[in-house]
Amino acid sequence: MQFEDGLIPCTLLKRYKRFLADVEMPDGTAITVHCPNPGAMLGLDAPGSRAFVSDSRNPARKLRYTLEIVEADGTLVGINTNLPNRLAREAIDNGLVPVLPGSEILPEQKYGENSRIDFLVREPGLPPRFVEVKNVHLVRRPGLHEFPDCRTARGTKHLGELIRQVEAGNRAQMLYIIQRWDGDRFTIAADLDPDYAAAFERARAAGVEMTALKCQITPAGITAAEPVEIIPPTA
Repeated sequence: MQFEDGLIPCTLLKRYKRFLADVEMPDGTAITVHCPNPGAMLGLDAPGSRAFVSDSRNPARKLRYTLEIVEADGTLVGINTNLPNRLAREAIDNGLVPVLPGSEILPEQKYGENSRIDFLVREPGLPPRFVEVKNVHLVRRPGLHEFPDCRTARGTKHLGELIRQVEAGNRAQMLYIIQRWDGDRFTIAADLDPDYAAAFERARAAGVEMTALKCQITPAGITAAEPVEIIPPTA
């Protein structure tokens, strides 16, 4: 996935009210930008951090610029939680998430109890596969990516929905898109959300497939590029 015209370097001043951030632009001007991330952004909101924003080029938009990348722990991290589905689809198309030739890949399909699955994959001769995508950007220990970075009742609900699909004879897959490159393992942050960790273990035991892919990040674009090992949840 490429950013049109690249990104603009800036300095993060503060992130607040979940969807707002103040940044200093290259000319020294301080502006408020859209921060497309409802999570805690642990370790990614330090004032003075190097950052990058995209320009909508729409002067009529209330917040013309969007925060896309923050530098943390010496690496670039994608913080836009609107991108993982696009990155996941590219990963499927590039063979990182294998599907059979002739498969039908349907985005945003209604299923379960008032839910939408990110992708419904219909492969010839196989039961349908329900693929749920989650964004990952938390690292607290070197080399170890974690999810979630705060409690997520919605995420726990989604795991329950996937379990029910497996019980109904379908296939289900959790796909964690890691918007950073500085690790080789992935786990669930049980101390931050024990309910999600318990649901993750139930889902894995029930037969839900678990996949984690880390991304290469540059100001020019973000690409899901390599799977990482999934290890048991950490307390």
